[in-house]
This record gives sequence, structure tokens and C-alpha cells, in this order.
Amino acid sequence: MTPAPAPFTVLIPARLGSSRLPDKPLADILGLPMVVRVARRAQQSGAARCLVAADDASIVQACEAHGVPALLTRRDHASGSDRLAEACEQLGLADDALVVNVQGDEPLIEPALIDAVAAVLQAQPQASMGTAAHAIDSLQDLANPNIVKVVLDGQGLAQYFSRAPIPCARDATLGQPWWPQAGLAPLRHIGLYSYRAGFLRTFPRLPPAPTEQVEQLEQLRALWHGHRIAVHVTRHTPGAGVDTPEDLQRVRALLAQAG
Repeated sequence: MTPAPAPFTVLIPARLGSSRLPDKPLADILGLPMVVRVARRAQQSGAARCLVAADDASIVQACEAHGVPALLTRRDHASGSDRLAEACEQLGLADDALVVNVQGDEPLIEPALIDAVAAVLQAQPQASMGTAAHAIDSLQDLANPNIVKVVLDGQGLAQYFSRAPIPCARDATLGQPWWPQAGLAPLRHIGLYSYRAGFLRTFPRLPPAPTEQVEQLEQLRALWHGHRIAVHVTRHTPGAGVDTPEDLQRVRALLAQAG
């Protein structure tokens, strides 16, 4: 029998400062702050509870005005992981509690994908983290360094993440990136994570990894220190995130069109 899904908590880190889109969590999307739209999507998942971990009282106030629970965390955290670790402490979560990190700039996040990332960690007890990926279907995306790629082992655990086209065929022609052979499709990483709260408390204290610093990918720190990352492969391309004013306009248009 398939075990019943374990209860999990969604935490949404939200930071007011953004160089490309000031006050990004509070950006209006059809009458709601973006972080509230993200939280409402996350609330449609199977999460037992969903909270925003904010670095500014204005975000907490905006969330509470729309019925979204929020915690005020320190402003000086170096990363979202540090902010979530503080949130785990404030909530008193047990070490084996499951936590899903939903980014506060993903107003189109699919609730089913949140459930899947929680479930993949529950199903892989040897893993400390879970995440998601989907098949890349264009050479342009494969070669794009802004699109992070991941290679898995036979158990569905991550072997490596990179901005480079991986895996790379030995005999690939220069300027012609490798394309799927023998059923091995290149995978695009999706920045959605699940953790056990005990690991989330430990992770910010791990020394940064050389691979992490070269690639500028925080998840490589976990692999460097011997932790495993379970990966759910989805057939669906995730909705667009919001990093720039142009992204914001595109998401507004998509949601307006959807009604």
C-alpha cells in the first residue's frame, strides 16, 4: 500500500529589497500583492499550513490584511535558506517535519507540484532535500547558462546541477550541444525545494562549497557535503516567475486572460 502523504508546511521567504524590481513582494497583481497571490496558490496544495517568512513589517501587514499568516524574520539573512531556518525555529518544528520552500515571486506555481516535491522527499528517506525538474525541449534552453540543468542517478537522486549543458556527449561537435540519446533527456531544474526541518536548520551553517561558488547554485553545497537531493520529474513546464518589471507585466496579462 502507498503510505499516506505526511503533513508538511509551506514557507514562503519574502524580502523587500530587489535591485531589478523594488518592493517585489508587494507588487500589485490584479488587486493583490504578489506574495499574497503566491500564498493563495500554495494554500491550494495539500500543505497543513502555509506561512510567509518576511524581512519587513510591511510584508507581514499586507499578508495579514488578506488573511495570510506571516512571520517577521531578521533582515540580515544571507539567503532564503537562512530565513527559513529562523522560521522553523519560530514555529518550533520537529527535526523530521517536512517543509516546502515556495519562492515568493512564483504567482503561477502549481499546487500539485508543491505536493509532488513534498512527496518525493517523503519517499526517499536517504535524501535531505527534494526538488523538481522537467525535460528540456530546445537547444536554446540547453545552452542557456541562466537555465540550470540537473543530472540524476538511477534512484532519481541528483548527481550534479550546472549552468552548462549536462550531460555532455564526448563526441559532440563544437557549437552543436548534445541532444537526447538513448532516452536520456536533459533536465531543467525547477527552483522549488522540500526539506526536513532538522537539515534546514543545519544547512546555513555548512561552509560554502567551491562548486557552489563557481556555479552560483546554493544546492551544490548540499551535494558537496554528502547530502542527497531527491528530484521529482514533471511533464509540465512551470509558470513564469517574476524578476523584472517585464515579467510582472507578463504575469498580470496571463492572469487577466485566465479570468
